[in-house]
Parts: sequence; C-alpha cells; structure tokens
Amino acid sequence: MRQKNQVELNLSPGAEGEARSAGAREPEARAAEVCLERPAVAGPSMEDVVESENLKAALAQVKRNKGAAGVDGMTVGELSAHLKEHWPAIRAQLLDGTYKPQPVRRVEIPKASGGLRPLGIPTVLDRLIQQAVMQVLQADWDRTFAETSFGFRPGRSAHRAVERAQAYIAAGHSIVVDIDLEKFFDRVNHDILMGLVAKRVADKRILKLIRAFLNAGVLEGGLVSPTEEGTPQGGPLSPLLSNLMLDVLDKELEKRGHRFVRYADDCNIYVRSQRAGERVLAGVERFLEKRLKLKINKAKSAVAKPSVRKFLGFSFTGGQEPRRRIAPQALARFKAKVRELTRRTRGRCLVQIAKELSTYLIGWHGYFGFCQTPSVLRVLDQWIRRRLRAVAWKQWKYGPARFAELRRRGVGRDLAAQTAGSPRGPWRLANSPALTIALPNGFFASLGLASVAARRPA
Repeated sequence: MRQKNQVELNLSPGAEGEARSAGAREPEARAAEVCLERPAVAGPSMEDVVESENLKAALAQVKRNKGAAGVDGMTVGELSAHLKEHWPAIRAQLLDGTYKPQPVRRVEIPKASGGLRPLGIPTVLDRLIQQAVMQVLQADWDRTFAETSFGFRPGRSAHRAVERAQAYIAAGHSIVVDIDLEKFFDRVNHDILMGLVAKRVADKRILKLIRAFLNAGVLEGGLVSPTEEGTPQGGPLSPLLSNLMLDVLDKELEKRGHRFVRYADDCNIYVRSQRAGERVLAGVERFLEKRLKLKINKAKSAVAKPSVRKFLGFSFTGGQEPRRRIAPQALARFKAKVRELTRRTRGRCLVQIAKELSTYLIGWHGYFGFCQTPSVLRVLDQWIRRRLRAVAWKQWKYGPARFAELRRRGVGRDLAAQTAGSPRGPWRLANSPALTIALPNGFFASLGLASVAARRPA
C-alpha cells in the first residue's frame, strides 16, 4: 500500500527536479543581513523537506486538519489529484529555490474574549509545503526550546502548563506577572525572525522559502496587501516560528532565574511579592521592546494573585495548596454556548438538542474536566438539565398539552393541573417537582446527554 500511495501521489524522487540549480545557491540576502550571530553551518536541507516520507506525513496531516480553501479555491479533497499531475514541477521549484507561495485569504473569527481574530488562510498546496517544512524544522529545533515552553510542541499540552504554574504557586511564588503581548502574531518583525532562523538553517533555499511565506501578502476585498510584519495565524509554520521568536524571551528569563510558564504568546512569571513582580514586568517590557520589537498590552497585563487572573482558561484557589478551578470568563463562555445550542428558536426537538449539546459538552469536559473543583461541574450539570426542562416546557406550549405531557410522564393529576395552570415562567417551573418527575435525570441520560461532571476513562 505504501508503494501504491507513493506512485499515486507522485511524491517520490524522480527524473524531474533532482538537480539543484545555480539559483538555489544564491544567498537569502535579507536573512543574512539581520543574522545577529554567526549563521548556521548545518541543519535541515530542502532535500529533507521534499523527502517522500516527510511529504506523505505532511499530506496526511493537512487532510486531518481539513480547513477552508485559499485564494485559488482548491479544497483539501482536490489536493491529491493536483499533486499527481503537478508534484514533479513543484518539487523542482522547491529544490531550485524558485517556488512562490500565493497570498493568504483573510478571514476573521470571533475571539473568546470578544472582538475578532484575523486569520490568514494559505492555499492547500502552500499548507502542504508549510507543513513539510515545519516537520523538518521542528524535529531539529524542538529539543533546544525551553523546558517551560508548552505551546505547539510535541508531547506537551496546556494541561501540563497549568500544572507547572500550580507547582510554582504551591512552592510559595504566590504572585503572577501575567504578560499579554499586543497583537503578537500581527507584529512579529520579519528581519529579527529571519535572523533567528538563519542561525539554525544554512540552506538558503529554506530561508528564501520562509521569507516568501512571510511576505506572500493578504487577499482581502479583492485586493492583495503586502505583509511587512507578522506571521499569519492559520498556516502550519506560524506556531513554530512564534516559538522560535519567543524562545529568545524564554532564554532571557532562564538567565535571570525566573520561574515562568509560556504557552504560545501567553506568558506567566511567578514571584514571591508584588514589588518583585512590578520590577520583573518593567524589566521584561524593556527587553521585549529592545530585543524583539514587541510590545506588552498594558491594559491586559498585570501583577496580581493567581486567584484573580486566568491562565489557559483556569485560575487557582488561594492558600498553601492551590487547586485548579475554571476561570469565571471560561464559565461565562460555556453558559453562553449552551444557551445558544438550546435556543427554542433553533427549531430542534429535545433529542436533537441533546445530541448537538453532547458533542460540545464532551469536548469541553475533555479540557476543563482537568479542574479540581468537581462541585462546579455538578452544578453545571444541574443547570443544563434545568435549561432543557425549560425548553421542553416551552415546546409543549399550552395548558392542555402541558397537562397531558405531565400526566403521560407519571405526574399525578392534581400536581399536573396545578403546574400546567401556573403563571410562573419556564425557568422557575423547570425546577418544580412536576417537571423533575416528568423529566428526571435518567430521561436525559436516555437521550445520550453527556455529563460534564462524570469522570471520563483515562
């Protein structure tokens, strides 16, 4: 089967594109100019990028990620057929350093904290090539990154980052310097970034290609705008490049002996006093502006107790043994999403609502079930069931229908009549004895409604 796939996708080395052209040997001038230290003398090569096994792994990942089409309209499902026909020519362009990425397509998605987050969607072919480059670079770079960097790295997770933060707090570092970088992905300095890449990569073709991805431009409103700074969110390379950029900060914090945790552009430093935290924040701000030309968002950054700040959706209880709890902002977003999924105006029956809701609840619990405050999860389960009872009451609409449903579900005549004729609203009645009898917890379990309080198999 492996041989068949190799033939079908035409990803193996062939007669075309084997030779390295003279153009590939030209230096990537701008990267060389800004290299702040001696350039790399070894490291990954373009031959590693286009190696067939690496390409197959990249193709599989792009297919798993799915995603929208880029500016050329090609979908992920169409990529394999395109590669069958065009891969030899594309490979030759990569090897001789002449491949030109297309502009990214600008889309905006809602941010959890409000507002919109701009994304740059590369074409699926560019996503494939970025993924192939990323795999090779990450395999070479990851071992050099800081131990306390957890974002977008193999074998690491947000949960491990939260655990590390919790350990620092438990050890007496009870003040957090919560650093928020102002529009980090939009303001990465290309010259500084390429200088950092050039320290690790000697192959000028890779340097030129990464620069080309950074400068590909953005298509918005039918016009292509140049990209002179930033690394667009939406491409497979951006997370790795962001880690490379912020590794400079990590190394500086390590040199200063700080206890810190970083996940992508979220960085928390833990100190023992408010005064120390304020000194650290001022020092980090100076370093970021001078060394990386990045700015701290002063409105969102703070020196405070971890109990009043959030980190990756969690905060911590006070005391000598801090526990992980769900941050209030995350709870508010959860309830807003549940309300959206259970709106009566969506025209769904209870079975459909339970199915759609469960998909969200399972994913949410997979992340926030990591909290150490199970009582909060039990209260959320109760709240969800109460909301579904209110939805059912609204769907029954009128007194006679409500009375008939209550009776059919085992409610006594007097209680059914009293409840059906009540002037109280659906939310208050959802907690009434009649509706609790008519729609018990077991009823929702029979619909397949997921619980956020139930323990999941390890």
